[in-house]
Formats: sequence, C-alpha cells, structure tokens
Amino acid sequence: MRRLAAVMILTGAFATLGVCASTEDEIRSAEKAWAAAVKGRDFAALDRIYTPGLIYAHATGAIENKQKYMDRLRSGAQRYDAVTQEETKIVVYGDSVVAHSILRMTGVNEKGPFNDHVMAMHLWVKQGGAWKLAAHQTTKLP
Repeated sequence: MRRLAAVMILTGAFATLGVCASTEDEIRSAEKAWAAAVKGRDFAALDRIYTPGLIYAHATGAIENKQKYMDRLRSGAQRYDAVTQEETKIVVYGDSVVAHSILRMTGVNEKGPFNDHVMAMHLWVKQGGAWKLAAHQTTKLP
C-alpha cells in the first residue's frame, strides 16, 4: 500500500513537472509571438495577444490601456524596429504566468529614436484556452 501511494505521489509530481515545462514552452512561444507582432506591426495578432484590460506601462512611466496603446502603434507614434530577448525567466502559477525578461528594444516614439536596454515584466493569463498578455512593464537598465 505504501509503495502504491509513493508511486502515485511520484506520478503526480512528474505530471506536474510536465505541465510546467509545457506551459513554459507555451509562454516562451507567446513571448516570441508578442515580440514579432510588435516589431511587424501586426495589429490583428496584437489584438489577439492582449487582454481587453491590458495595462501597458512603458519605461518612460507612461501607462496605457489596450485601446490607447494600440492607437499609438497604429498611428506610428510608437514603433518598434527590434525587440531582442536576451534572457527570460518564467514562473507558472496555474492559469497565470509571470515572465521576466531582459530586452533590447529599438524604435521611434514621439520623443524620437530610442535604443533601450530594459527589464520587462509580463503577466500572462489563460483565457478561452489561449495565453493572453494582461500586463507589461519595462524598466530601463543602466
């Protein structure tokens, strides 16, 4: 009986590890899809990626909702020429995931060209069977 209980516990532990590994892979893919969509100005993809309640906090301190941020992207007031992910740490909390990345972001905004080395914190949530980006915050690195 003890042996059966031990096998069941280990099986559950390994299954959980498999789910976490799979979720991490899904989030790494979602992060890449986000970066490609931002860089490629793929507004349809971004609309699918972002939750309706998106909180988008820029390294400048500006905070925008989904509509305001998407309007700035569409108008060209904010453009990303490159988003390079240097490293990413992912922590899974069930149907929520925190992804912390070091990024190099280049482009143009209302102040002119930028070439920012930043930390980015993303909160991903599972909605309707898909991972959606609910919050983004960047902080400039020295």
